[in-house]
Amino acid sequence: MIIREANMEDIPQLRKIYLDSRRESFHWANSDEMSLDDFDRDTSEEQILLAEEDGQVLGFASLYVPDRFIHNLFVHPTAAGKGAGKLLLQQSVEELGTPVTLKCVSDNHKALGFYKKQGWQPVVEEGEPGARYWVMKFEK
Repeated sequence: MIIREANMEDIPQLRKIYLDSRRESFHWANSDEMSLDDFDRDTSEEQILLAEEDGQVLGFASLYVPDRFIHNLFVHPTAAGKGAGKLLLQQSVEELGTPVTLKCVSDNHKALGFYKKQGWQPVVEEGEPGARYWVMKFEK
């Protein structure tokens, strides 16, 4: 598996991963309101890294470099458990330097457990009821 910077040819696969992953795991959100276009809006002006194996994109991370912030990290549901998320997270930290932050929806217990296992620390829970998230931080 390799981690590399995304290019324009990767966008269709990345859009599908973003849509499929959110529909699969965002049980608190209305999946009917999600679309392929969400990827374009939600990653605007961000550096995008992707995990690829045998020519197939398994997942991606979008980084907002000025704030050392990992905005999105998604792995396609069919690729879960293959290590793509861990490698994307590690490469994101390498790209951004430390300390680095991300936000994780409070109701996404699986993702919260994943980040904690990788050494991330929850700092503060923010947001309004029904839209709460944890700000998480990683330092070497």
